[in-house]
Amino acid sequence: MTSVQAPVPVARREGTARSLLRLSRPQQWHKAVMLFAAPAAAGALESPGVVGRAAIAAAGFILLSVAIYAFNDIRDAPDDRQHPRKQSRPVASGALSPLVAAVFGVTSALLGLAIVSGLGWKTLGLAAAYLVAQASYVAGLKHVAVIDLIIVALGFVLRAAAGGTAAGLPVSHWFLLVSLFGAMFLVTGKRKAELQSAGPAISRPVLAAYPSSWLDQVMTVALLGTAMSYGTWAFQYLGHDVYRQLLAISFLPFFTGLLRYALLVSKGRGEEPEHEIFRDRVLLAAGLSWAALLAVGLYCA
Repeated sequence: MTSVQAPVPVARREGTARSLLRLSRPQQWHKAVMLFAAPAAAGALESPGVVGRAAIAAAGFILLSVAIYAFNDIRDAPDDRQHPRKQSRPVASGALSPLVAAVFGVTSALLGLAIVSGLGWKTLGLAAAYLVAQASYVAGLKHVAVIDLIIVALGFVLRAAAGGTAAGLPVSHWFLLVSLFGAMFLVTGKRKAELQSAGPAISRPVLAAYPSSWLDQVMTVALLGTAMSYGTWAFQYLGHDVYRQLLAISFLPFFTGLLRYALLVSKGRGEEPEHEIFRDRVLLAAGLSWAALLAVGLYCA
């Protein structure tokens, strides 16, 4: 009789290098695109020097985020082992020891700070603030209602601001307000979608502290704040040349995209905002129209 072998545990069949790559969560590195937001909004992406400095800052912030992922997985390993999906994470599954993950995390953090230190003290300060805020989130603030939303949104704002300082560009108040309100809108929408999809089995403990009606209120406030901040910036170009007036017109697809995402969230979708734009035709069309108008208005003027 042929014997049936038991499945080989992840820890035995996966090499250390691959485990470290999974620990680093490369599928989340796209968030570093926020480092290019300020140069893009300033119409400065035509300068190789500006793009290069923003790219260096993006690399540094990716390493900082990798450090946060490592320490998050170390801290959450006991709970992750009880979760049907998260139990396959490298530390929880035993593919990586907590010591190896910790050394990898510290090394990533130091490399990230070393990289951004060459971009000026302002960028280094923003990177350090990002690291401290995210580390506090992992250490326990992610379980504190409201604070968890603020910290996640703050991470996007700090990235956006760092992209400007790294490139040596002034960061306007309107840019920061759009970043802050926009991040709050997306983060709250994500929490709302998670709450609706979780049902009775809530995997993120802080979700239990959020009434659905309260999340709706915060989303509404954040949507209005995002729209008003962006509109105030865009409408200042009314009366300028034809190309600049396209920036004011870009408000229409921008606002349409916000409303469409809010609608998707109300229907139980939106848990992954970065993927939702490719799944919904209206949202994709609004996003492409907005990007085209913005690009022409900024770079053809």
